[in-house]
Amino acid sequence: MTRPIQCAILEDEPLAQNILKKYIEDHPALELFAICSNAEEAQKVLLRQHVELLFLDINLPKLSGINFLKTLPHRPLVIFTTAYPEYAVEGFELDAIDYLLKPFSFERFLKAANKAVQQLNKKEIVDQSAPSFIFLKADKKVHKVNLDDILHIEAAGDYIKVVTENGHYTVNDTLKSLQEELPPVQFIRVHKSYIISRTKIKFFEGNYVKVGNADIPIGNSYREEISTRLKERNI
Repeated sequence: MTRPIQCAILEDEPLAQNILKKYIEDHPALELFAICSNAEEAQKVLLRQHVELLFLDINLPKLSGINFLKTLPHRPLVIFTTAYPEYAVEGFELDAIDYLLKPFSFERFLKAANKAVQQLNKKEIVDQSAPSFIFLKADKKVHKVNLDDILHIEAAGDYIKVVTENGHYTVNDTLKSLQEELPPVQFIRVHKSYIISRTKIKFFEGNYVKVGNADIPIGNSYREEISTRLKERNI
């Protein structure tokens, strides 16, 4: 990664804030964007800035770091910081990169930060290598369709319907054939007749998933894979 990783600190203790600030400044791949003392401040920062790595204290006023993280629809990578080791298991269940037990040395901080750098580097390589559009033949024309515009794809007899934010395209193709052209990191087969974009999911409940304004059914044979895929943090 050629650019620095945008970091934020959510920590209510001034001493711990200063230590983290110094450690981040000493790491060549990290750049500190904001220091927040409570969840409300952090929420505002995350709404206006693309924070890639959050150093998150668990013991915070009003709302704990763990509960705050659960409220975020789009989570940055997280390194928990706390003086209480009993929270470690719950922290890792939320896919935390690492868990720093106070007081921690720069060497221990470096180990945790490098894990985040490696993960973000892998994500950047995937993003750069993945296509950003596909060509679809429909209505006697060949259309260039941005992958980020696609909501879902459904089988319709001998055709498939590619539903986008701007309309849909009816294509003489099969779901299996089109799925092979799509980056698997972004698109999931959820039913024998449906493929969805992970980035367009509103919520997942019971036997269906909400994508845009559509309720997409989930096939029984796809349920376990979907649960696993939705926990991935690579988009």
